[in-house]
Amino acid sequence: MRSELARGLAAAALVLLAACRTAPPAAPGSPSWQLRRPQLQARAHFLLKGRVAVAAGGQGFNASLRWAQEGAASQVALEGPLGAGAVHISAQGNDLNVATASGTKLESDAARAELAARLGFDPPLASLRYWVLGVPDPAQPAAETLDEAHQRLARLEQDGWRIDYGSYMAVGAEWLPARVTLERDDVRVKLIVDNWQS
Repeated sequence: MRSELARGLAAAALVLLAACRTAPPAAPGSPSWQLRRPQLQARAHFLLKGRVAVAAGGQGFNASLRWAQEGAASQVALEGPLGAGAVHISAQGNDLNVATASGTKLESDAARAELAARLGFDPPLASLRYWVLGVPDPAQPAAETLDEAHQRLARLEQDGWRIDYGSYMAVGAEWLPARVTLERDDVRVKLIVDNWQS
């Protein structure tokens, strides 16, 4: 009888202790996509470093990538076995300049033709600056597939391209893409970001 009473008291004590224990704080919710999207689209400055693998028209190459965005100006450096080596791209609006490792400097249509010849496709640079941030280009209609749990893009379809976001990384208080795959017709581009700076 005494042992049953002792067990009953012990069980009651455990229930009381459990009730008094402080619950762990709830994880803060992710900001809504409706809030995050315009903030990311308005981001005027960033620097990313990573690697890119391109397959286009039966050809392919790998290169290191450095992308610096300053307002409307994009500075992109690709270094690797694509043609004669490094290519430096400067783009702002409709202005495009390409400088090659051999010292050749090209502008406008000649720059576009050189870039398309080296890459195997005409890159949508104006939209890419948004896509690498994990948002659609605000200038064009887009179909979005959202990762509801984290309030970020899982897939984007825009201007004939399909962009899949494989993973993200923490960059300060924000989450930015770490692995991105872009596909259109026979072109497939895989981007792995090693480092983001904002």
